[in-house]
Amino acid sequence: MKRVAVIPGDGIGVEVITEAVKVLHALMDRRGLPLELVTFDWGAEKYLRDGTSLPDGGLEMLRREFQAILIGALGDPRVPSNQHAVDILLGIRFGLDLYVNQRPVKLRDVRLCPLKDRSERDVDFVIFRENTEGLYVGVGGNFKRGSEDEVALQEDVNTRRGVERILVHAFEYAGNRGRKRLCMSDKSNAMPHAHGLWQRTFQDVRKRYPGIESRHLYIDTLAMEVIRDPSQFEVIVTCNLFGDILSDLGAQLVGGLGLAPSANIHPGHASMFEPVHGSAPALAGKNLANPLAAILAAGMMLDYLGYREAASDIERAVTDALRRGQTTPDLGGKLGTKEVGDWICSRL
Repeated sequence: MKRVAVIPGDGIGVEVITEAVKVLHALMDRRGLPLELVTFDWGAEKYLRDGTSLPDGGLEMLRREFQAILIGALGDPRVPSNQHAVDILLGIRFGLDLYVNQRPVKLRDVRLCPLKDRSERDVDFVIFRENTEGLYVGVGGNFKRGSEDEVALQEDVNTRRGVERILVHAFEYAGNRGRKRLCMSDKSNAMPHAHGLWQRTFQDVRKRYPGIESRHLYIDTLAMEVIRDPSQFEVIVTCNLFGDILSDLGAQLVGGLGLAPSANIHPGHASMFEPVHGSAPALAGKNLANPLAAILAAGMMLDYLGYREAASDIERAVTDALRRGQTTPDLGGKLGTKEVGDWICSRL
């Protein structure tokens, strides 16, 4: 039995995760998947009620008792600092050392691509983002804050161990999934110390994988090339900040953030899966939110847990929904959040 912690989150997070859970239950019935889904009320409501964001012992419980975490968007205007979101999302990411952020960029319906004369075969790559280092570790500070002489420092933290393990993961994924081309991206020409480490480590690691065609592009060049000809890419690996930006660019090539799932992984350990869009408080409770990213995130979770056929079922059902127009209005359809989830379940 694989145990999954479900954290619906805030706003539309609750609605889209409800549909993802509905799809999981449909697959549990259809394929007999041995899953146990356990829901936790961590989010703004709990934080406002008793001041608890990530409960004491919560991380250890997730690490010890669960194989995966399915989480919705966090963020609520009643908590202006969004401290609860930081505590929960970053707390899990850093506390469980989820060093791999995996973002698939896969076009399922050519109508959704803003590039002209592109087919579904032209946009199908995966971005691996280092998830626990870089500029997002929060090292830095302000001097003379609020004055005209203010100085702000933000440190970019990179370790040999951290860089090597994300590169190795990306190469291993390429080899295991039959992908022959890998691109590493940095900005070592302008950041010779931090990203010089990426360059040296990449040169060492790529020697271990002679069967994979690997190359390097500076991040600005890579961004241009992804738009000019996305078909040249199969696997991309980069640092925390660049991966964050590039994966949202990639999402726009396939229909927007409503179709963008994400995995935060530490191989062999409890890992977290989520749609990457926000909590959109203005849409909450209106049955308008697009649940497909959350459903695709559930599919990535199944794949991680070893249920690849069930994950493929979800992929096919979502593709079918897009091509038949069985979607929410943001993708040109006329269905509500719940109705999209129902349609996916019926298709399964």
